Amino acid sequence: MSTTETLLIANRSEIALRIMRTAQAEGYRTVAVYSEADRDALHAQSADIAVAIGGQTSAESYLDIQKILDAAKQSGATAVHPGYGFLAENAQFASACEESGLRFIGPSAEVIELMGNKRKAKEFVAAAGVACIPGFQGAQDDDTLIAAAQRIGFPLMIKAAAGGGGRGMRLAHGDAELTSQLRAARSESMSAFGSDELILEKALVNARHIEIQVFADSHGNCIHLGERDCSVQRRHQKVVEECPSPAVDAQLREEMGQASVTVARACGYQGAGTVEFLLCPSGEFYFLEMNTRLQVEHPVTEMVSGFDLVAWQLAVARGEALPVSQAQVTQQGHAIEVRLYAEDPEQQFLPQAGKVLHWSAPKGQGVRIDHALKSGGEITPFYDPMLGKLIACGQDREEARRKLARALTQLEFIGPKNNIHFLQEILAEPQFIAGAADTSFLDQNRLPTSAQLVPAEIAAQALLLYHLYQIPSRDQRNGRSDWHSGDNSVALHYRLDISGQTLDYALLALGENRYQISVDKRQFQIQWRNFKKPQETGELCSAELLIDGVRQKRTFLADRNNLHLLLSGRQFHFVDITHAPAKSSLSQGSGRITAPMDGCLVQVLVEPRQEVQRGDTIALMEAMKMEHALRADRDGTVIKLGACEGDQVRGGQLLVQIEAAPGETVKIPSGAIS
Repeated sequence: MSTTETLLIANRSEIALRIMRTAQAEGYRTVAVYSEADRDALHAQSADIAVAIGGQTSAESYLDIQKILDAAKQSGATAVHPGYGFLAENAQFASACEESGLRFIGPSAEVIELMGNKRKAKEFVAAAGVACIPGFQGAQDDDTLIAAAQRIGFPLMIKAAAGGGGRGMRLAHGDAELTSQLRAARSESMSAFGSDELILEKALVNARHIEIQVFADSHGNCIHLGERDCSVQRRHQKVVEECPSPAVDAQLREEMGQASVTVARACGYQGAGTVEFLLCPSGEFYFLEMNTRLQVEHPVTEMVSGFDLVAWQLAVARGEALPVSQAQVTQQGHAIEVRLYAEDPEQQFLPQAGKVLHWSAPKGQGVRIDHALKSGGEITPFYDPMLGKLIACGQDREEARRKLARALTQLEFIGPKNNIHFLQEILAEPQFIAGAADTSFLDQNRLPTSAQLVPAEIAAQALLLYHLYQIPSRDQRNGRSDWHSGDNSVALHYRLDISGQTLDYALLALGENRYQISVDKRQFQIQWRNFKKPQETGELCSAELLIDGVRQKRTFLADRNNLHLLLSGRQFHFVDITHAPAKSSLSQGSGRITAPMDGCLVQVLVEPRQEVQRGDTIALMEAMKMEHALRADRDGTVIKLGACEGDQVRGGQLLVQIEAAPGETVKIPSGAIS
């Protein structure tokens, strides 16, 4: 067997590639594991060895400890890096690796178990002399928890004791919603972590979420690398992270850093870890939790410190001392990271799945992107919907913010709906620009997430590009591209749909590559030049459009019925419905409640013959690491259940059928078969 160190990465997607990049640079032979859903994934293609572990869901693949150990044995691995998520903070997995003779890249199983339980961690940290948020950890019956909540006072955080990453976490504002929030937190916690133990904490208002990166080795050295500000969160999950925090000065950094080192030393920590706090406006800070792994947001620390944290992890695991002392740690400049997600902000951030039709990453000095995307790849419904992380570094915070905002406009992603425009709105918000965002930032600002009507000017450009795409290339070369309009006094009529918005157009050729386009009671004259239509299907088209004396380059992807327009990082998907039958609006839904995507049916809240009203929550489903409420779309009676609690269901599968209430009239769309 080869004496080369062989590192198995027990993870997938962008973090697997990130670890692989450093490991290969340091001379390791790398091993990827991949599920059936990931057989064509980039991480599997990039490793020196790739081992199939089968399955589709996390439980069937990346969470199956025995499959990972078998893959390590099959590939001759000598070490295992868990990445983050999946088995990264699973004490049983760390112990199993050690028992199998594999070097686990992380702390000991005992430390993972101690710090992985929020109740035990808080008790341990308090005993070490670090302040914790006032709360309750104890008996789990509802009566005890409700009584404890009333003593602590509202608002109140309910947290999964075994949890992390915002899962199993609920905010209760008062007695009225406490019982339902306890139930929801328990359900999500059991599904995510196999434990429904909860703790309660006083919710701190206008606080910042600050975490400290710590590192320790087996030689007694323990240091911190400064803080990261992770205050911009949605559903208690981080969206934007930055280093350093605009709210932390040198003195406070030292105080929080020393408190973190105290926690790490007290538990005998080794490797990379993160100690998380809530920082109050008064300057007081309270321990939240310790993450015993590399964090998603580690790149901002790397860009400001100049250190490769994965290289440090590997070195510590080999028994080497940390390469620097605390006095040698400095911060240069400022870095900000945003998380790119396949989710629909217009549908309450519902996770999305589907094919990546086109992808191209932005480039530039001080810009980094960690991802595992490729044109033609799949975003599967089985795992976290994060697409990657975009990071920018500058000499100061404002330069980093500007670079990041520009990089977002240069992203070329055509595929499932995503949060790119939402991130752009965050970076442009005055409160964020001022460095004043706390954990209430997104709740206070209510950035636009509901469906927005596409501006008429963009709609007009899209129609012209779509029209030009349909014209044979030979007619464009011959200067006959206006022939479609025949008599130039006669307009062509189109109807396009974008996210349910129907647009009716009149397009008139004026000659010399100029067109008059009428849409939404407005009229535009647009001239085109340098139209480039690719030879291969699926490649980007481009054209220059002259509008009111301003020349603008447009890139898009099109086929016979669709046009995906890229505009400053956003994608606009137009569908040609010119010849589709007209539809009537329905006063009530169909009564067919189906799964929005593949996932697990966590709870069914109705039974046959039960009366329901439109808007009632009738089932809870977990997909892509999030719990989703499914609601009745009509008044009526439940006549059929299509699945049971705990079932794995497919997207589009019937879950509940509701029969119309007596006397209700249901409108049938024209053209439907009766």
